[in-house]
Amino acid sequence: MAEDEIKEAKEETETQAESVQSASEMQANPEEMPIDKPKVKRARKPKEKKKEEVRPLPNYRANIKLFGKWSTSVEVRDAGLKPYLNLNAVYVPYSAGRAIKKQFWKSKKPIVERLALKLMVTGHKGKKHYWTSNVNTGKSATQFRILRETFEIIEKKTGKNPLEVLVKAIEAGSPREGIATIEYGGVRYPKAADLAPQRRIDLVLRWIVQGAFLASLKGKNHIQDTLANEIIATAAGDIKATAMSKRTDLERQAAASR
Repeated sequence: MAEDEIKEAKEETETQAESVQSASEMQANPEEMPIDKPKVKRARKPKEKKKEEVRPLPNYRANIKLFGKWSTSVEVRDAGLKPYLNLNAVYVPYSAGRAIKKQFWKSKKPIVERLALKLMVTGHKGKKHYWTSNVNTGKSATQFRILRETFEIIEKKTGKNPLEVLVKAIEAGSPREGIATIEYGGVRYPKAADLAPQRRIDLVLRWIVQGAFLASLKGKNHIQDTLANEIIATAAGDIKATAMSKRTDLERQAAASR
């Protein structure tokens, strides 16, 4: 055992001596020393992320219908009136005056609500209260009941979405030109002028409602029947409709005052 340990010790000393000798020789000849090459890091390929399935949010408004019956997805063909015809999906078009302090607040209201507000003042003629609006005034629930029954009559007579017929009536009965009064030297002159989209909608809604109210007074019919007939006739472009006749008169006057 002792001899084996002595041999192992001699071998270790010999290997240490050889390593020391090789190191001294390399210091004496630095050109022969091995050069450590810098390690080049290879760019790692970015890991491909797993594509997550994006689930579309449920469209809750798609199932909302006007008065629970009619769809509000109606196309507006008149590009000038499109931003001012609010056709958002609502059950009951009643905003309770939330947007009354905002600029152009009328365009924020649903178009059916604007028609209901005009229905409350059917007796107004110009800026004066010409005669009483009868049973049309009062609660907003009364106006919505009248409009709901009016839309049911329109659907029975035309077989179409009544909101679509109303939009066509607004597009057909709204005037494009009006008259502006200009004063020179104390004398007033009428001058033709293009009407703003907001003004066009206000005029046609007023004319439709007033024509329906007059027909109901003269013929002693319900306002629902006369309003449905007025909307259908205006949408069809019938010159006998109040809105169509007033539009042609206003545009004729504007053409004569150019």
